[in-house]
Amino acid sequence: MIEITDLHKSYVMGTNTLHVLKGIDFTVNEGELVAIMGSSGSGKSTLLNILGMLDEADQGTYTLDGTLIHNLNEKIAARYRNKFLGFVFQSFNLISYKNALENVAMPLYYQGTKRNERNEKAMHYLEKVGLAEWATHLPNELSGGQKQRVAIARALASEPKVLLADEPTGALDSTTSYEVMEIIQSINDEGKTILIVTHEDDIAHMCKRIVNLKDGVIIDDSKISQVRVKATSHV
Repeated sequence: MIEITDLHKSYVMGTNTLHVLKGIDFTVNEGELVAIMGSSGSGKSTLLNILGMLDEADQGTYTLDGTLIHNLNEKIAARYRNKFLGFVFQSFNLISYKNALENVAMPLYYQGTKRNERNEKAMHYLEKVGLAEWATHLPNELSGGQKQRVAIARALASEPKVLLADEPTGALDSTTSYEVMEIIQSINDEGKTILIVTHEDDIAHMCKRIVNLKDGVIIDDSKISQVRVKATSHV
């Protein structure tokens, strides 16, 4: 599903050049649930930005679902993002003046889906994350956990090949974090490929594989025995 070979990325900082990614080789198969870990400055956010087509590598190749991602103009990058990727952010990134249903339906609007169909799909995904009753509520009427569930529903609405989650539990307490991870695990159980950037060890162990970055290189890449989240663990 994802294949990265000899990926390098540098940024010019005044008169200095900061070499952030230093030859990353990384493969993700369809249906995997992968945690990407590393301290601040390790390169994990840069890697996620490249995976999300928000930035481009200086060297190396990135192939997503058989498509080489290279030299994309913004219009094509936006189309590919909409086709291939769903994003979940730490800060939720919901539109404040749109209700939950309208937020979830947004990617479908950009895909040109008709209003009735996109509302139907949006409601389906709100039901999937347990928020059908909150469809008409604005983000400021929702708790942090509910906002993140809306964000997950929105990410799933366009039926992406890969879900990219950047610190999805970073703004949540531990009980709510586990509720969100329970949803992510159930989505992965259905076959969705998911990558999660996290600095939280317990969250990483709810995935099936942990990739550790340090100073721009992968220092460890291990399949692990997944810790399953049960509903009873956060009652």
